[in-house]
Amino acid sequence: MLVSLLVVLLSACDGGLWNNPYPAADGGKSIFYTAFTERPKHLDPAQAYSENEYEFLAQIYAPPLQYHYLKRPYQLVPLAAAQMPTVRYLDKHHQPLPDTAPAEKIAFSVYEIHIKPNLRYQPHPAFARNASNPNAQGKPEYDHLTPHDLRDIHALSDFPHSGTRTVTAADYAYQIKRLAHPQLHLPIFGVMSEYIVGLKDYAAALQQAVKKNPGAFLDLNKYPLPGVQVVDEHTYRIEVYGKYPQFAYWLAMPFFAPMPVEAERFYAQDGMRERNLILDWWPVGSGPYYLSENNPNQRMVLTRNPYYDSETYPTAGEAGDATAGLLVDTGKSLPLIDQIVFTLEKETIPYWNKFLQGYYDASGISSDSFDQAVQVNVGGEATVTDAMRVQGITLSTAVATSTMYTGFNWLDATVGGSSERARKLRQAIAIAVDFEEFVSIFANGRGIAAQSPIPPGIFGYREGEAGINHYVYDWVDGAPKRKSIETAKRLLVEAGYPNGVDAQTRQPLVINLDTTASGVGDKSRLDWLRKQFDKINVQLVARSTDYNRFQDKIRKGDTQMFYFGWNADYPDPENFLFLLSGAQAKVSKGGENAANYSSPEYDKLFEQMKNMENSPARQAIIDRMLEIVRRDSPWLWGFHPKNYVLQHSWLSNVKANVMANNKLKYWRVDAKRRDALRRDWNQPARWPLWLGAVVVLLFGVWLWRVLRQREEAK
Repeated sequence: MLVSLLVVLLSACDGGLWNNPYPAADGGKSIFYTAFTERPKHLDPAQAYSENEYEFLAQIYAPPLQYHYLKRPYQLVPLAAAQMPTVRYLDKHHQPLPDTAPAEKIAFSVYEIHIKPNLRYQPHPAFARNASNPNAQGKPEYDHLTPHDLRDIHALSDFPHSGTRTVTAADYAYQIKRLAHPQLHLPIFGVMSEYIVGLKDYAAALQQAVKKNPGAFLDLNKYPLPGVQVVDEHTYRIEVYGKYPQFAYWLAMPFFAPMPVEAERFYAQDGMRERNLILDWWPVGSGPYYLSENNPNQRMVLTRNPYYDSETYPTAGEAGDATAGLLVDTGKSLPLIDQIVFTLEKETIPYWNKFLQGYYDASGISSDSFDQAVQVNVGGEATVTDAMRVQGITLSTAVATSTMYTGFNWLDATVGGSSERARKLRQAIAIAVDFEEFVSIFANGRGIAAQSPIPPGIFGYREGEAGINHYVYDWVDGAPKRKSIETAKRLLVEAGYPNGVDAQTRQPLVINLDTTASGVGDKSRLDWLRKQFDKINVQLVARSTDYNRFQDKIRKGDTQMFYFGWNADYPDPENFLFLLSGAQAKVSKGGENAANYSSPEYDKLFEQMKNMENSPARQAIIDRMLEIVRRDSPWLWGFHPKNYVLQHSWLSNVKANVMANNKLKYWRVDAKRRDALRRDWNQPARWPLWLGAVVVLLFGVWLWRVLRQREEAK
């Protein structure tokens, strides 16, 4: 019977994929399959500020502007805006100034933004209208829910009805007000409060409102914000202090996407938070996709917003751009993919194997898989290996507008402050930690050791000898060469720590590094870092903790050293140099200066530089600023990574764009080709089963004969 059943099962096989991890219903659909390695902490656009969060939010929300997908250098273009915002300059008496007015004369800049008509939100129960009750027709259906009503509700899809409505200028104004919400963690409030007129006072007014009515819904529309004015249904204005040309870049980020007040009211109802029915879990956007499934322990799914019809695939970029093969879909409605499926992959090897099997459409490259995937030719150009080329896999590369650094806490008594003792200690450590070696070992050469906070491709970065950090490097034979360990040890002696021992206390110097490192490969990286400190006989102690505790320690300044990274919000040097501005100190100001670095000289130059147009004068100021921070060494400058992405032949329109987080809407999937290649690559080997069947059959015959002989012997 067993053999017969096995034969029947084998005969019934039709060539399908036994190891397909996706539902059979997914086959043939326009679905992009990818993975995520860590649950996004925030999906509220006012609170999110991490790369893995923007991977979702950039597809869900539609701010006024975006980066052109094809053009280089990066160029802002309208997204939800009907055209690029107009800017008017005013003096301190609010009298108009000409566009050519010098920056010191400009007291205010007014950005006027016209949004496209007929933009609509994703389907959502917050927009459902009660049409079944004649006495409540047109009113929100789910605005008076109780915990009892929610007893069977665990996701937005559990609500029987949903709706939509048109996006208005007031929704954009409402989201800007949320940047001062006293009950939210707001990463850019410190920056925006320095620019948006009245935002600081507005935050104080909201604080008072919460104190007067704790627990009540805070309706931001009841409190006017002077710097944001709604002109009409499709027009609003933002007034900022002074001349701030970089403000246009912020308008391309989810912070400035629209937010309907209905969504906040909906999620504020009793019982919602206990079921994770909150904006941080279920965002409400007007972009090309909405989050239809959120199971961060398994998979998250973005589905096409059925009401999104305001955008088409772009035309070619500037002359000479490498756009060959990327213009087939010009003029077609976006998005080109109907659904995006993110599957949780905590380990790199299963992720990589599934990519090779065709179950992921694109993939990064881990250190373990690098040699299998990439080869570097004599000229230093990276290409795919022959094995990858046979499968039709191609490689996209781009230098990231990012910097990975290790910060010293300026408030710490040992490693912080502007004393000569602390400065030389930091310089000694900067020499000892060999980031060229780090990039070679842990990133397969995909990066360059940083000389300052500014990465290549950003104005202010200098090539060659003029751009090296001469406190850490010498220029030798046309290239930077890290100073010797003997130099580092000499600096350590001058700092009062001969041979790694405090000359005053006679105790070994011990420095603590706070980190969230707990994943694959983190232990080896920490071991490597300890060895770097061992070169100068300094002890490094790693204090690992979870993400929330780590962030709390950073906010309180309860660290000595910490590992951080920064991805450019916009391609301007101000977006990197502000990370060391005293006005952005994490502890005292709640800003992004996590090192709490303080230098009056640097801050004065930063204020001069930040709002200037790119020019030789701006470059000269940046050079002086970089000299100051290189001398003070508030960071180990770390490295600037290079991005490598592999994609299968059925994935089209892929062009590396490190600034555009919303690039998935441009990509196209040939599902038929994918299904055919998956079938070819993943056919099961059936011969072991047939062999097993024959063995079982022969064993059965032998056993039958033995039993029969025994029976006859009786």
